[in-house]
Amino acid sequence: MAGMIARRLALGIFVLWGAVTLMFFLIRVAPGDPAATMLGPDATLEEIEALRGRLGLDRPVALQYLSYLGQLLTLDFGVSARSNLSALDLVLSRLPATMQLTLSSATIAVIVGLSLSLAGSRRPDGVLDRVFSVISICFQGMPTFWVGIMLILLFSLRLRILPSYGAGSLRNLVLPAVTLALPFVAIIARISRATFTEAMREPYIQTALSKGLTSGQALRGHAFRNAVGPVVTIIGLQIGTMIGGAVVVENVFAWPGLGTLIVGSVANRDYAVVQAAVLIIALFVLALTLITDIANAWLDPRIRTGGVS
Repeated sequence: MAGMIARRLALGIFVLWGAVTLMFFLIRVAPGDPAATMLGPDATLEEIEALRGRLGLDRPVALQYLSYLGQLLTLDFGVSARSNLSALDLVLSRLPATMQLTLSSATIAVIVGLSLSLAGSRRPDGVLDRVFSVISICFQGMPTFWVGIMLILLFSLRLRILPSYGAGSLRNLVLPAVTLALPFVAIIARISRATFTEAMREPYIQTALSKGLTSGQALRGHAFRNAVGPVVTIIGLQIGTMIGGAVVVENVFAWPGLGTLIVGSVANRDYAVVQAAVLIIALFVLALTLITDIANAWLDPRIRTGGVS
């Protein structure tokens, strides 16, 4: 297992380099002058050129890139051009809100998704299984921003039982967490349903059933552990994907997390903040991937012994 972890860490370094490099060049090929955007339409040409020089934007892009990599090696993430505060401090101040939203949504998605799949897997292709499959497809097909708006209209404007924006209490968390969780409920339910259904057709399950176990007992006692590996993998991947979905959800509900910070920074061409946010998100996703690999190795002895790559 130590060798697997070492390989994943080495690969993670290249992934981080690729993520920061891609973001560095993407935000610089976007149309518009960052200095002019920051200063506004009334700024003079001299003021714009002075700000470009202060931000280092008057140098060739290749030199800017090398300078940026050098700063990262010294853990210098730069300063926000708009607030004149440390870009890393701004990102870290918003990170807890995003983590709270993401982990709450992941908990909802895992509990509901596994419950639907386990209930349907007891009788594959039965009425309950078909109903759950239709519900899962509907959840996965609904756009996140539309779901958020519909929940606001129903629970905030019509029923007036939940706030529609902001943070500060668990009531504020309900609507954005449910909105972010629904598509991932569908994905987890479909993947785990297929995995558990396939496991229930294995000969050892038929042997367990012939000895008098119910389908539920056979599923929980025998099939679950053998089939849970792919489910753990998809859960780990989807939690990482939720960060991307959080950008939309946070802006719909004015949730003060990384999503709203990134959108505002992109609109204002605040390079340092966008780059720091992308790096932190990449680190989070890589950490989740490593944790998922370790969990799979613990669940499957073949991975620990090198039998499965």
